[in-house]
Amino acid sequence: MPGSNTEAATRVAPYSPYVALRHLVRGRPLTVGPAATVRETLLLLDRMRADAVVVVDEGSRMPLGIITLQDVVRRIAIETCDLQAPIAAVMTGGLITIPADSTAHQASVVMVRRSVRHLVLTEADGSYFNLVSQTDLYTLPGAQSSDLVRSILAARDLSTLVALAGEIRAFIARLVAERLSADALCHRLSSLNDLLTLQVIELVAGQFELPYVQWCWLVFGSEGRLEQTLATDQDNGLIFVAESDAEAASLRQAFLPFARAVNEALDACGFPLCKGNIMASNAQWCLSSDEWRVAFAGWLEAPHPEALLNSSIFFDLRALYGQESLVNDLRHWLLDRTPSYPIFLRAMVENTLNWESPLNWWKGFRYDADKEFPHTIDLKKHGSRPFVDAARIHALARQIPDTNTVERLRITGEQTGMAPDQMAALIDAFQHIQRVRLEQQVKSGTGTASNRVDPDDLHELDRLILKESLKQVGILQRRLVREYAPA
Repeated sequence: MPGSNTEAATRVAPYSPYVALRHLVRGRPLTVGPAATVRETLLLLDRMRADAVVVVDEGSRMPLGIITLQDVVRRIAIETCDLQAPIAAVMTGGLITIPADSTAHQASVVMVRRSVRHLVLTEADGSYFNLVSQTDLYTLPGAQSSDLVRSILAARDLSTLVALAGEIRAFIARLVAERLSADALCHRLSSLNDLLTLQVIELVAGQFELPYVQWCWLVFGSEGRLEQTLATDQDNGLIFVAESDAEAASLRQAFLPFARAVNEALDACGFPLCKGNIMASNAQWCLSSDEWRVAFAGWLEAPHPEALLNSSIFFDLRALYGQESLVNDLRHWLLDRTPSYPIFLRAMVENTLNWESPLNWWKGFRYDADKEFPHTIDLKKHGSRPFVDAARIHALARQIPDTNTVERLRITGEQTGMAPDQMAALIDAFQHIQRVRLEQQVKSGTGTASNRVDPDDLHELDRLILKESLKQVGILQRRLVREYAPA
C-alpha cells in the first residue's frame, strides 16, 4: 500500500503531565503518501484499527495533512467522494503541529484552545514524528468540559479575563479544601493560568502591528516549572530572530510596547508585576536568540551572586506563545554547555547549601525570627526552594530537558540508580510542602504571609509529615555535595 506503515502506534497513558510527547507516543507512526487512494487509506485505517492517519511527503517526510475516519466516512456518505481519488484531495490541510519534545501538558492546552482531537508531532527540522490524540493525554483532566475552560476560550475582552482569573483562584481554593494532591493542584492551576495567559497575549497582540519575524513569549521560575501556586507574580521574557545587532535593537523597540501591554493586562488579572522587573517589557529581557545566548553564557562563565540568582529563575524556561522551537533550541544550547562549567555548578551547590533548616538539632521546629510574623516558617524559602534548587542543578549537570521539579528528581533518580523508595520519599516530601503552602495561601490570601505557616496551627499529622519532609532536604544536599562539590 503506497506510503503506509504496517504497524499501528502503541500508546501508553502518561504517568505525568510533564512527560515528553516523544516518550509518550510509541511505535511506528501511521502514514500514507499523498498519492494513496481514499480506498487504500480506508482499508489501512480499518486494518490497523486506527482513527486517523497523517499524509506525509515521501521524500522530505514533511506532514501535508491529516485524515480521520470520521472525515472519510462523512465525505463518502455525504459528499459522494470517489474512492479512487488521491487522499491529498480530501485530507485536511493547515495542520496543527507541536514539537515532539513538548510535554503532555502543552499538548493538552493546545488541544483545548484549538478544539482538536489530534496533534501532529514534528522533529526540529519540521519532519513528521508521530501523532498524538486527545485520548492519549487525558486533556486537562476534570476541567476540559467545565464552564470555566469554555469561558476562558470564549473571552474576547480584558474585563472578562480579569473576572475569570478570580474564578480560577476560587476553583483551585475549592480543590485545596478537598485536599487534592499538590501535583494535581499545581498542574490544574498551571493549565488554567496558561489558557488565560494565552488568551491575554492573543487579545493584546491583535491591538499591535508586530514585526513579521519568528518570536516567542517565554515564562520562567515557577510558571516555567509548571509549579505555580496561588501567590505568584510574573517572570517572563520575549525571544525573537534577528540577523544583526542593529536589527535586534530595532525589533526590540517594536516589541516592547506590546510586551508592556501584556504585562499590564496580566497584572490586572491578578499576576502582579515582578518586583525584580523580570518581564518581557524590560528591554533587558526582550532579546534576540543570540542575545539570550550571550546573557546565559555570561552567567555560566562568571557565577557571581547576581548571575546565580538569574540562573535560578531564567534556567527554568518554557515556551508559552509563539515559535516554540526558539525556546527549545535555547534550552538545548544551555544544556549542551552547562556541564562544561564545573565552577558554575559548584557555585550553585554552595549557594543552595546556604539554606537554613527550619528544624533545630533535636528535630523540633526553629523559627526565622521574623518580627512581623513570629513563630512561623517561610515554606517557600525554607521548604520548597531547596528541592527546586537541587533538582535544577541535577538537570543542568545531567542535561535533563524537563523543567518540572518532580520530573527532574525522578529522572535524576533513574540515572543515578537511587532506590525507588528513597526517590518516592523525596518527591512526596516536596509535594507535601507544596500542598501546605497552597492551604496557607487559601487561608491568608496572596500577601506577604502567603507562604508562612505556624506549625502549631497544622493538624497533628500534617505537622509530623512536614517535619519528616524537611528532613529530606539534608539527603538531597548530601548527594549534591558528593557529586558536584570540589574534592
